[in-house]
Amino acid sequence: MKFEYDVIVIGAGHAGCEAAAAAANLGAKTCLMTIDMNKIAQMSCNPAIGGIAKGQIVREIDALGGYMGIITDKAAIQFRMLNRSKGPAMWSPRAQCDRMKFSLLWRETLENIPNLHMWQDVATELIVEDGKAVGVRTQLGAEFRATCTVITAGTFLNGLMHVGKVMIEGGRVAEPAAKGLTESITRHGIRSDRMKTGTPVRLDKRSINLELTERQDGENDFHRFSYKKTKRELTQRPCWMCYTNPEVHETLRSGLDESPLYNGQIQSIGPRYCPSIETKIVTFAERDKHLLFLEPEGEDTQEIYVNGFSSSLPMEVQLTALRKIPALKDAVAYRPGYAIEYDFFDPTQLNHTLESKVVENLYFAGQVNGTTGYEEAAGQGLMAGINAALKIAGKEPFTLKRDEAYIGVLIDDLVTKGVDEPYRMFTSRAEYRILLREDDADMRLTKKSHAIGLADDERYEAVCRKERQTQELTTFIEGFSIKPNLINEALEKMGTAPLTHGCKLISLIERPQVGIMEISQYIKALGDRLEKLGDDKEEIAEATEIQIKYKGYIERERELAEKTNRLENIRIKGKFNYSELQSLSTEARQKLTAIDPETLAQASRIPGVSPSDINVLLILAQK
Repeated sequence: MKFEYDVIVIGAGHAGCEAAAAAANLGAKTCLMTIDMNKIAQMSCNPAIGGIAKGQIVREIDALGGYMGIITDKAAIQFRMLNRSKGPAMWSPRAQCDRMKFSLLWRETLENIPNLHMWQDVATELIVEDGKAVGVRTQLGAEFRATCTVITAGTFLNGLMHVGKVMIEGGRVAEPAAKGLTESITRHGIRSDRMKTGTPVRLDKRSINLELTERQDGENDFHRFSYKKTKRELTQRPCWMCYTNPEVHETLRSGLDESPLYNGQIQSIGPRYCPSIETKIVTFAERDKHLLFLEPEGEDTQEIYVNGFSSSLPMEVQLTALRKIPALKDAVAYRPGYAIEYDFFDPTQLNHTLESKVVENLYFAGQVNGTTGYEEAAGQGLMAGINAALKIAGKEPFTLKRDEAYIGVLIDDLVTKGVDEPYRMFTSRAEYRILLREDDADMRLTKKSHAIGLADDERYEAVCRKERQTQELTTFIEGFSIKPNLINEALEKMGTAPLTHGCKLISLIERPQVGIMEISQYIKALGDRLEKLGDDKEEIAEATEIQIKYKGYIERERELAEKTNRLENIRIKGKFNYSELQSLSTEARQKLTAIDPETLAQASRIPGVSPSDINVLLILAQK
């Protein structure tokens, strides 16, 4: 049988779901193909969304018109804003989710998007004609034809799981690996390699002595992932904390000769920033304890995820070690942790649209690009789906710069620098993180998305209203005068110096100890103005306060970004034969030839290309 579509998306993980939804919402007839329709948007590892820098990505996905933020809010069983003790550039939302309800909500969402169909099958062969991807063939013998194909296969490409010496083929526990697709892609000149990731043991909560742990509750203020202020409907649940100890570490060390990571069974590289417990005890041998989080997998289930104890050691070693922790003395497991190896494709072979430079109309997104994490995958999927649909419609591509979004930083890092280990986003990767805060992703991105037809009118009108209300509140604060006798008592309660003479209200808001919501209790005119904002008052107050307190930093970073963007406007792709430019270093010639950057700014971010190399290219470009 033959099936005809505009866009085919292979894999219904977090990247695939966002890609398919975006393409369909932009008018492309889309098919989402998955091995198991009951595992759509499965949270393969941690049942949580967000975290440091990852939470910012989810806010950006939502601002652009994606669905991860909406579904996370609906499925959340605990919400927290991380890094509150630091500045707002570091604030990062994170939510524990009900794993099964998260997947069900995604399926319900996808099934009700016009132009979007789903098909349960395994893609085994990429069809390429005249240098263009034109579809796939499947295990069931079907042929799917499409103008654009998006590969979002996650860890399924030749997936191999490890538990001690036991090796099982699969893309996830109890799910088959996808075979044949990698080989059908690489035969067209696209380079692939292997990576490794892992997941921890799952425990029965009834077997845990929670009295010997430290309870961690969530927060329930106005913060959400979605700017649509989606209601958290599920019962909120706590997490618990405990620590490993020297006995745990000794037990783990006793099994290292059977560890696939240390006996040569696993050759590929795992994530540096989410190491297995066996890697922790080897790398940080001087530490006598490591923090573990016991996280619920759902609103009602007894299943507990042991965050911090990812392992591929034999299951008897894993369980024996865990039972050395007092709270887990009688622990009963649902299943052991395991490692998984899988194929990925060198992302330097991609354009910033995530379209292949080698095979036209072929896009890659998610872990197949060497990343780790649901959020990084979803951000890529959204951008790949958008660009596939725009290309079909004959429209200009949609990309984001490094000063516009963490998604822009992520994609630029991938296509410019490549990966030698699973890539994870951090705030430190963004040189303009003061501009990329979680509070204003809507004001940064929604208008851009609305212009291409993805973010709907409701979102556009909401962000315009937010901008207007924020500016009106700022103007009021700048012009409102304060007298010492009316406010000094309140200032002392806030731990800040009293006034000796009158001043404008903005002078008080600029103080780190003074917040708009707190001080509005003592200034009736400010309180009345906030009340008129209704349910939006806390969001508008926070956005305004950040703009006031960090105005100098924001303006300085914007100036730096504008200077860098001048190099972004100098296009060099196709202008030079780098191998003939002897004034460049040998490494620069090799890297520039391999990556073929679009702009001078992108060239400057390639490892091995020095400032002197950039100066040479700048002079040549001006000529």
